[in-house]
Amino acid sequence: MLNVWRSVRFTIVFAILLGLVYPLIVTGFGNVLFPFQAKGSIVKFQGAPVGSMLIAQNITDPGLFHPRPSAVKYAANGSGGSNFGPTNPALVKEVRKNLQTVLQQNPGTPVSKIPPSMVESSASGLDPDITIKDAMIQVPRIAKATGLSEAYLKSLIQKDRQGLDFGIWGQPMVNVMQLNLAILQQEGK
Repeated sequence: MLNVWRSVRFTIVFAILLGLVYPLIVTGFGNVLFPFQAKGSIVKFQGAPVGSMLIAQNITDPGLFHPRPSAVKYAANGSGGSNFGPTNPALVKEVRKNLQTVLQQNPGTPVSKIPPSMVESSASGLDPDITIKDAMIQVPRIAKATGLSEAYLKSLIQKDRQGLDFGIWGQPMVNVMQLNLAILQQEGK
C-alpha cells in the first residue's frame, strides 16, 4: 500500500511541475525574450492586425503577391497537405486547376517557366513564403495592377530575400506578407 501512495504522490508532483510550472516558466521566458513571436507574429497595418508573418492568407488582389496554393484553404486551425500521391488523379486535377489559375493571373508566362511550387500546395497548406522565382513571375502582373515599376518590385524581392536554411538546405525564399505590406505602404493605402 505504501508503494501505491508513493506512486500517487509522484504522479501529482510531476503533473504539477511538468503540467503547470514548466509551461508557465517557458511561456514567461518566451514573452519576455521573444514577445513578437510568442504572440503569434501578428502584423499590423495602419494600427489594425492584418495577419501573421507565419501563416499564409488567401490573397486574390492582382496588385499583391499571392502565396502557394493551400490544401486546407488557408485555415490555420487545420494545417496539412492533401496527402495525394504522385499518381493520384485528384492530385493531377488539383495541379491542373492551380496551373490554370496561375496562367490566368500571370498572362504571358509560358507553362514551362512555372515552377511546381506555384501549383502544388505546401505540406502545411499555410506556408507564408514563396520562392524567388515564384515572386519574380508575379512582378509584371503586380506592376500593371499597381503602377509600381517592375524594378522597384524586384528590388523589394531582393531586399526581403531569405537565404538557405543553415546555409545549405532549401532555396531562397521571400515572405509574402512582407512584400505585400511594402506594396501597400508604397501605394499609401
